[in-house]
Amino acid sequence: MKQSIFTVLSNDALTENVYKMVLAGDTSAITAPGQFVNIKLEGMFLRRPISVCDYDSSTLTIIYKTVGKGTEAMAAMAPGAQLDLLTGLGNGYDLTLSGENPVLLGGGVGVPPMYRLAKDLLRQGKKVSVILGFNTKAEIFYEQEFLDLGCCVTVTTVDGSYGTRGFVTDALPANYSYFYTCGPEPMLKAVYRATGTSGQMSFERRMGCGFGACMGCSCKTITGYKRICKEGPVLKKEEILWEN
Repeated sequence: MKQSIFTVLSNDALTENVYKMVLAGDTSAITAPGQFVNIKLEGMFLRRPISVCDYDSSTLTIIYKTVGKGTEAMAAMAPGAQLDLLTGLGNGYDLTLSGENPVLLGGGVGVPPMYRLAKDLLRQGKKVSVILGFNTKAEIFYEQEFLDLGCCVTVTTVDGSYGTRGFVTDALPANYSYFYTCGPEPMLKAVYRATGTSGQMSFERRMGCGFGACMGCSCKTITGYKRICKEGPVLKKEEILWEN
């Protein structure tokens, strides 16, 4: 974990309430796709945890949805604004288990971490399939970006207004070696039940500290309780115990 000041380079709307922010700063603490940053916002007690979409040696890309005062304040920020970030948080995806043709499933704002994961898997020579799930056509973002990487991309919408009607589980390919996923918990539970291979799941939980001190984001696993912000947000399919 590292605390650094980042400068906003751009902050653009992708949909009505989803934004892409590119920041300049020290990204050296980020070591794996699936990690997140925790952002301090003026006048607000708790930091806001946001997943990492992409990064290089000096820039960081995050994609966030406006759901409250914190993210609404972020959406209003112009280039040049500065933000205090904790970076390199959480346990990212393990690429060594992917096999040759992994499938990546992202739902809503669970899509962004899939982007860097796809880039890294493609660099390893893997054949990557991506399934992006949204409620309706107006909510879709990053389809073209995944296509430009060279992924096989399927988009699902619950209302059938674009792509495959239904959920990400309705578009699972016939053959895949492993799965990676991120999204709301009902989606993760559906993916858990629908997949026939091992895989890794990134959980979204409300967090207090973001680095394991407060225990507020703990979840039950076969080896006891784990903190989503510390031992997670990525957990292996086999260790998850669903509460209901």
